[in-house]
Amino acid sequence: MRVLFAGTGDIGIPTLCSLAEHHTLVGVMTQPDRPAGRHRELKAPAIKTELMQMAPAVPLLQPESPRFPEAIEWVRSLAPEVMVTMAYGRILPRELLEAPSLACLNIHASLLPRHRGASPIQAVIASGDVDSGITIMYMAEGLDTGDILLEKRLRLRRRETTASLSDRLAELAPVALEESLQLLAEGRAPRIVQDHGSATVTGKIGRQESLLDWRLPALELERKIRSLQPRPAAVADLPSASVSPVPTVTVKIHSAIVTRRAIGKPGTILRVDARGVLVACGEGGLLLGMIQPEGRGKMHSSAFARGHALMVSTGN
Repeated sequence: MRVLFAGTGDIGIPTLCSLAEHHTLVGVMTQPDRPAGRHRELKAPAIKTELMQMAPAVPLLQPESPRFPEAIEWVRSLAPEVMVTMAYGRILPRELLEAPSLACLNIHASLLPRHRGASPIQAVIASGDVDSGITIMYMAEGLDTGDILLEKRLRLRRRETTASLSDRLAELAPVALEESLQLLAEGRAPRIVQDHGSATVTGKIGRQESLLDWRLPALELERKIRSLQPRPAAVADLPSASVSPVPTVTVKIHSAIVTRRAIGKPGTILRVDARGVLVACGEGGLLLGMIQPEGRGKMHSSAFARGHALMVSTGN
């Protein structure tokens, strides 16, 4: 089958490799190289880097927008039977949705209609969902609103993070896609209308969305910490005993354990010992594991406490 792939992030690499192996990959579309790192040097998207190593002869386009006429004409000129997108990061215009002769499919990293939008994997973990999976959907002009062709489920693990779940979904995606393409080729592909009334929408995650509110239950905060691993990582303030205009120290929190019986004013430090720093939450407490002070590397919270005067509550 003649397939054109559009994607940007690492999660799409197994699908790209599978398409190159089992189908005629007529072209790849990804986002432009972007400045990255301390020196703001141009960095290619992961999909481009993989393609250059795997199949450099495959046509590549990096439009600033897929709505540009040259992008639309480029796709049409390749005459794909199917266009497949995964983590491309752009909504396709109607002209591109109609370009393939059979279908334009999106691989979405959740079980639609739950968790539409930009951060479905993080939302699955933060929400405490038991299951997730891959949805193969017919693309529409709305945000993840198209009919469902196929879904593949998997069960979340006890200490799942966005990194670990992304890896598992990346490996599941080409399996689901290959089955979907076979159904299309045989003329047996279903179209299941989503229950739009049950939809939830996720947005991009910035610093504000990464902040921990100690007034929330410890269980909810621990899930949020795992959902933000490895990037951008949860951020929180700890009370400091150091002489400073600011009575807190800001750290990234990379891991924590829920302590249900901890009681105290949310945000206060209840205990510091070799096991770590215990912080009171709205319900229970969090025993902090690996943390990262601003401008420094990762370290265990117990090691950080030995070198920084934290304010430990004496009222509990």
